[in-house]
Amino acid sequence: MQIAEVPPPLEVDPARRIFGLETEFGLHVHAPHSRPVTPEEVAGHLFHSVVQWGRSSNVFLPNASRLYIDVGAHPEYATAECDTITDLIAMDKAGERIVHDLVADGEKRLREAGVDGTIYLYKNNTDSAGNSYGCHENYLLRRRADFAGFGRQLLPFLVTRQIVTGAGTITRTPEGAHYSFSPRADHMWEGMSSATTRSRPMINTRDEPHASAELYRRMHVIVGDSTMAEPTTLLKVGATDLVLRLLEARVLMPDLALAKEMQAIRDVAHDLTGTATVELADGRTMTAVEVQQSFLDTVVVHLDGIIERTEEVERILDLWQRGIDAVRSQDFSSVDTELDWAIKLRLIQRYQDRLGCALDDPRLARLELAFHDISPERGLANRLQSQGLIARVVTDDQIARAKTSPPATTRAALRGRFVQEALAAGRDFTVDWVHLKLTGNEHRTVLLKDPFRSVDDRVDLLLADLG
Repeated sequence: MQIAEVPPPLEVDPARRIFGLETEFGLHVHAPHSRPVTPEEVAGHLFHSVVQWGRSSNVFLPNASRLYIDVGAHPEYATAECDTITDLIAMDKAGERIVHDLVADGEKRLREAGVDGTIYLYKNNTDSAGNSYGCHENYLLRRRADFAGFGRQLLPFLVTRQIVTGAGTITRTPEGAHYSFSPRADHMWEGMSSATTRSRPMINTRDEPHASAELYRRMHVIVGDSTMAEPTTLLKVGATDLVLRLLEARVLMPDLALAKEMQAIRDVAHDLTGTATVELADGRTMTAVEVQQSFLDTVVVHLDGIIERTEEVERILDLWQRGIDAVRSQDFSSVDTELDWAIKLRLIQRYQDRLGCALDDPRLARLELAFHDISPERGLANRLQSQGLIARVVTDDQIARAKTSPPATTRAALRGRFVQEALAAGRDFTVDWVHLKLTGNEHRTVLLKDPFRSVDDRVDLLLADLG
């Protein structure tokens, strides 16, 4: 195997960051008049066309993103590396459409196998059996950063972030049902660890940067909810990025370390008033609203000189404050077209008024699930967006481009070009986040350890071999 020499890293603009989102989709088939079918069989039919061209159910796409069947037989889509949140949102939404595009062929193959059913794909976080599947956020940090210290300071922010960026859910208990900020919160078991499923943490500490390990470290946040509204994704990623930028600039953050993180995340999730108190390590108590306001105030005071106040940054700060104010005042009308939990709550309350039912009514459970259906025609969130009842960040044209084209300003541009041209040439190849490899008489591999580099002469030479 020939490994091409790695070029020196580029001089990176400190204002740039690499972002990524990984979404695990819920998979369900409704076939009431057919034989029983396992999730593995459904996933196999769903991914048949992927395996045909990629020779695997784990592939990198021409848009440089990764698509695969994850543990539990559900589809997972990991966006290509993005250095703007706008690109990230377009890539994330493109993933919904890419996965949905597999459904028609999957249903056809099911029928040929004797199962006449409908395949449903959900971008949510829990199922009726109590399983949880996540939306993981990735933020690239410089290796010199105090990763453990950053994580400890970030945890109070993540525990309380759900009051503005949660997906919202009807929580059912033996005592009755109530509305919560986050479906994911009840499935967290640690603050930070290298585990992912056995003891699910809020921050996964596994040191896997997908880049030069000497230069970079990846902050892998797995506590967040899957979100349908583009402004919620903007706020979820944008506010976290701003807090990380202050930490990287060594700004003295308020000491809000929590005494009992797991109790705090559950208490916050189940109190829609935002007044549930969390105990700090120093013995003080604060409400979730107060913790979030403290982080936002610190960002506003110290942001100048750290990052340019672009229109996008101003939009993040504005929505962050309006989200906090909405919870504080209990008037959600100012955010009920932008924040998932408020959008869904408005929808549920309107159906309650129409049906005259309680929150534990099974019809509301079906309504909630339909909100997360990624089908453009069937999914309630997509229908509300098409009616102008959910605000936008990107356009349909941007999403359509993101389905086939990688971000132009990161390493993804090199991977996407390689996949596209190798497929067109009919050549065998293998790809991961850092390797591009042509197979044949003489294996050629290029190692791409700089995620900010979007041009590379070595890739040009590799692609010249395709002819």
